[in-house]
Amino acid sequence: MLSEPRSGRLAAWGNALLAGFVSPDDAVTAIVRDDAVHRVEGLPGEDGPVGLTLGLGRLRAAGVRGFRVALPAPGHPLGLSGPPEFNARALEAEEAVVCHGTAYGLVPEVHEAGPDGDVHVEVVWHCLPVREAPPADVPSLGEAERELAEGLREATEVLSRLDVAASGPVAEAALDAYRARAEARGARDVLAPGYPSRAVRVLELAQRIGLLLSLAYENGHGGAMSASEMAARGAALRPVERVARRAQVAAYNAYVEDQERRAGL
Repeated sequence: MLSEPRSGRLAAWGNALLAGFVSPDDAVTAIVRDDAVHRVEGLPGEDGPVGLTLGLGRLRAAGVRGFRVALPAPGHPLGLSGPPEFNARALEAEEAVVCHGTAYGLVPEVHEAGPDGDVHVEVVWHCLPVREAPPADVPSLGEAERELAEGLREATEVLSRLDVAASGPVAEAALDAYRARAEARGARDVLAPGYPSRAVRVLELAQRIGLLLSLAYENGHGGAMSASEMAARGAALRPVERVARRAQVAAYNAYVEDQERRAGL
């Protein structure tokens, strides 16, 4: 879940569309990316699923002024505000988009078919009612940036202490490759146009920590061969993962938070 979530793409490029920074076609292309097609189901006034372009237009006409991201995990309803039915569905998907300006939320349902290397992916975004209330446990960008700096240190220390493969040359090589890709693609591909540079920095750092965590879980146990050591590693990494998810949500939600600050002036 620490890779780029579909809800992040929809929120970021949906916000850019609402702000007039991109066209509907460009926004949908950026959201769908390598998937075959995205549809929206459950929109008021629609009898069945509609294409993403039409779905975003319908939401805008209904009064949506922005999109927030939720990345919940068991015991951590990050970015959610209820009701329980929506929260349960979002928790099952491990992500959701919450509309700002109207009481709707979107939860993706992903369908995959085909052999490895030729997988056909279709996504249905289920539009459901949400409670209009502050989202749970979402930090400000400043708070997220401070938490991430400490989280990166903690992740490195924990992996080194537990002798996990991701704390050595493998991690450094992966991070170097990540930096090279980030420099090649530029800041505009990290978030959509219209986002503040601080949000880009926060999201990039959260992705770096996510990469370290992925390496830790995917590259074997290093010297932590006993069950107790593996349990200790998981327990030590979970708070770091929580910090990274909080930062992702703060970055994607920066557009709406800025909107609300300006409205309060």
